[in-house]
Amino acid sequence: MKNKLLVVISGLCMSISSVTWSYDTEMAESYAKFFSEASGADVAEVFQFIDAKTFTNNIKEGQDYLAIDIRTPGETGVVSLALKNSIRIPMDQLFDPMNLKKIPTNKPVVIICKSGGRATAAGISLRHIGFNNVQILSGGIQGLSSYYGTKQAYEKPGPNKK
Repeated sequence: MKNKLLVVISGLCMSISSVTWSYDTEMAESYAKFFSEASGADVAEVFQFIDAKTFTNNIKEGQDYLAIDIRTPGETGVVSLALKNSIRIPMDQLFDPMNLKKIPTNKPVVIICKSGGRATAAGISLRHIGFNNVQILSGGIQGLSSYYGTKQAYEKPGPNKK
């Protein structure tokens, strides 16, 4: 009886180990093409990262952005963006068709999260599906609040201020 059980268990283990894992080759090829331009120092430019200083100076200069805060409702319930052109779409809802329709293609869009990690994932994914106007705020809300103090609030942007 023990030998039969051992044979059955061995057979199951061998059949399970022979199952081949596969991946979506078409998607892999699309990512390979998308990431082909991203190497070395060009990565920040290819994926359109924007730092807090440039972002705030551009806003002061009148740049028409849409800022999308992808943090959770719990996070935005405590600390929110006060920009006139900002919306909240949590990351887990960002790729719903109704929310994708809210993203304009005719002006810059900046994706913002707490520290930049989620915004990087979301921004790269949005760029991958065709939103070439999407930028990612480096450092997120934390980077923005670390940079933006009373000095920066009243400083006028200029050629040497970016």
